[in-house]
Amino acid sequence: MQQRLIIVSGLSGAGKSTALRALEDLAFYCVDNLPIALLPALGEELTRSGPSTPAAVGIDARNFSDLAAFPGILKALRDSGADCQVLFFTADRQTLINRYNETRRQHPLAGHGGSISEAIDAEQLRLAPIAELADLSIDSSSLNIYQLRTTVRDLLSHGPQAPTLIFQSFGYKFGTPLDADMVFDLRCLPNPHWDPALREFTGLDAPVREFLERQPDAQQLFADIQAFLEAWLPRFAASDRSQVTVGIGCTGGRHRSVYMAHRLGEYFRARQDAGQQGRVLVRHRQLAG
Repeated sequence: MQQRLIIVSGLSGAGKSTALRALEDLAFYCVDNLPIALLPALGEELTRSGPSTPAAVGIDARNFSDLAAFPGILKALRDSGADCQVLFFTADRQTLINRYNETRRQHPLAGHGGSISEAIDAEQLRLAPIAELADLSIDSSSLNIYQLRTTVRDLLSHGPQAPTLIFQSFGYKFGTPLDADMVFDLRCLPNPHWDPALREFTGLDAPVREFLERQPDAQQLFADIQAFLEAWLPRFAASDRSQVTVGIGCTGGRHRSVYMAHRLGEYFRARQDAGQQGRVLVRHRQLAG
């Protein structure tokens, strides 16, 4: 068995510290803000101690080592036999600004008199070598602290496996998810929002489901997305992807996209139970909260 090492990084305020606490709850040995130059030494020590205790290391933009060296260090760790995964957290700019304003904390790169927005730009640039190599990228913009911890546990508690398939419904009027690997647009389908009897329901409720199940275009689109994913998910698995996020969007993110994401989740969970698919998660961004 390989020694498991999770490298946790991301934008300040996006959830890195919460993720490390969640990993501690999963019995990971966690080290926060380790200089990346010390990663090889930590890897050697973990290898000597044996694979029984998985480890997680937090790396952020305050790191005084040259982050441009990260790709070479990661390759060396993997060449030494360690099972390394890179977990990167991000969030949209306004969410990060709001979080700092709510907590009245200063961004670590804000300096004297610098704005949070400028600090975010500097941080994104500094962390780019890590973000580009992330195996798992999580956009925490719509997640509260409890949902974020649950997401980390769901993704990392079972060790290496087939890619986790995440269906995320969303509303285009609120923006496309930053962490989606592929996006399907359902705005071409009949919209239950315009029926006053259906407006207050969501795609999880029977009246909306029954309405969409009567629409031939909705059934054809479900069949097309299903067939596309069945054809291409094995290619993602072959490329060692740990996670595939499928965005399902409609205008408001409450009716058509929720129905389709839920139905696709049900279908691929049945494949999971039959041993033909990795874990399947369903998230409804506009219903969260």
